[in-house]
Amino acid sequence: MKILYSGKTKNVVLDEEKNVVNLFFKDTATGENGVFDPGSNSVGGSVEGKGQIGLKISKYFFELMEKNGIPTQYLGSDIEQNLMQVRNLTVPKLEFVLRYFTAGSMCRRFSLEEGIVFDPPYAEVTLKDDIQGDPLISERLCIMKGLLKEGQWDEAADIVLRVGEVLKNELAPLGLTLIDFKIEIGYDETGKMYIADEITPDIWRVRDENGNIPNQIDCSKMLLEKLGL
Repeated sequence: MKILYSGKTKNVVLDEEKNVVNLFFKDTATGENGVFDPGSNSVGGSVEGKGQIGLKISKYFFELMEKNGIPTQYLGSDIEQNLMQVRNLTVPKLEFVLRYFTAGSMCRRFSLEEGIVFDPPYAEVTLKDDIQGDPLISERLCIMKGLLKEGQWDEAADIVLRVGEVLKNELAPLGLTLIDFKIEIGYDETGKMYIADEITPDIWRVRDENGNIPNQIDCSKMLLEKLGL
C-alpha cells in the first residue's frame, strides 16, 4: 500500500497491485487537550478500535445514501483491515456545512447563542486550510481558484440538503436530533458529483433526548449498538 495523503483521522492509500484507492480509517479523533470534538481542526487523541467502528458506520450510511438515490464515493470495504474502497475522484479542499441549529464555531464567529433554530437550514462552505482556520468561501472564489467548475456549487448544495434529510430521518428514531454536519464532495472525470470521505459522528453534532451533545466517540459506540453493526 502506498500512502497518497495522510489526514487527521484517515489515510488515502493506493493498492499498487490492484490499482485501487482505499481510505484507511485511523484510531485518532479530532479535539483539543484530550477533549474530543468533531468540529475541531486538530487531533485530540486516539481511541483503540475507533477506526474500525468509524468504517462500519460509514459503510452503513453510504449504503443508506445510495438507497436514497444520492451518489457516493463508496465502492466496498474490508472491515478487518480498516479499509474502504472508493471511486478515484477529484476531491477539492472544501467542506460543505449544513446547520439546523447554531453551535460551535458559528456561535464564536458571530456572537450567537447556542441552539437557535435555522428554518430553512443554514448552508456554508469552508476552505479546508488549518493555517487559515478553515475560512468561509464563496462560489465565485471556488471557481476562481479552480476548486469547482460552473454549476457544481448548486449541484453540491442540492446533495448536501438531501444528505441532511436522510441523516435527520435516520437519527431521529434513535433519539438523536441533528444539529449540524459537514461533508466533502468530489467529482469524476465527467464532472458528476459524489459524497466523499466519510459519514460518521466525526462529521456531525447531535443532541440526545436529555439535551446533551455526545462527543464522536460516545456517539459512535451508541450507533454501533443501536444499529446492530
